[in-house]
Parts: sequence; structure tokens; C-alpha cells
Amino acid sequence: GLITLRKIIHVDMDAFFASVEQLDQPYLRGRPLAVGAPAAKRGVVAAASYEARRFGVRSAMPSAEALRRCPELILVPPRFPRYRDISDKIHRIFHIYTDFIEPVGLDEAWLDVTLNRAQEPSGTRLAQRIKEDILKQTGLSCSAGVSFNKFLAKIASNENKPDGLFVISPGQELEFLK
Repeated sequence: GLITLRKIIHVDMDAFFASVEQLDQPYLRGRPLAVGAPAAKRGVVAAASYEARRFGVRSAMPSAEALRRCPELILVPPRFPRYRDISDKIHRIFHIYTDFIEPVGLDEAWLDVTLNRAQEPSGTRLAQRIKEDILKQTGLSCSAGVSFNKFLAKIASNENKPDGLFVISPGQELEFLK
């Protein structure tokens, strides 16, 4: 029989916790920001804005190390209820298109859109629509990867961050992985 290749989209919010803080508190926009506990409490960075990442600040890094790398870093405490609210909003958007959703934490998910409610044959166009919906409804950007399996979709979503959309079509995978 005919094998239908799946259409998988991996959606990954861009610097999610940090982006929510910059959305809610405009004075933080454009500034190096990390969400996490203070160094005095042996804190760890939960998320870093792109401005902070330029200094080498990364999530899971001790706050003390982050402040050494970026002395002007603004450290803000996490607000998980707020992140969960936005995550729920994003998941409601996913459900408009498909119920085949595999979430990872609050800020990423795989969507199988092989068959979808929009009856859109193009995974790429669907990813574009989802990105636009998320931006319109939350004010936040995400990156999306589109391919025929979860592994490739995940790699693709990381390709053009932030606000990226990258597609690995059947037959391109070996060339891309090289």
C-alpha cells in the first residue's frame, strides 16, 4: 500500500519566560534579562532573553555565573501561573488545527497535522498560520520546524530562531543532517 509521510510541526516559543517578562514589563524590552532565583540563594537561570544570550547567559546556568558574564543582567523571579496562562492560550490555538499534540513543558510541542481541521495540505502554510495566531493572540514570537518526523521537526525549529520557520522536506534530510 501507499505510505503517507506524516506532517509534523515542532513549535518552540522564543525565550519563553524571558519574552513573557519583556511583554508584561516594557522597560525590560531590549535589555539583557534572565528569569531565575538570585545568586545569593544559589539560584539558577530558568530562561535568558536574546540580549542576555549574546553574553553567553544560558538556561540552567548558575545566576552567579550569569552575572559574571553579564554584569548588567536584570534577574527577575519566575511567575509560573502567568507562563501557564499563556501556554494554555497557545495550546488552545493548536487545538484549532489538530488534537494530535505532544507538549514538552510549557513552551514547546509537536503537532501532527497530517490530517488537520483546516484541511490544509501544506504543513508549511499551517506552521505559518499557527505562528501568526500565536503572535496575534499573545504578542509573542515562536519558531516552527516542519518535517515528516519529530526528530527532524525539532531540529528544524531551532534553525532560524527567533521567529523562525524552517522546513526539512522528504529527500532533503540527509543533505541537511550533513
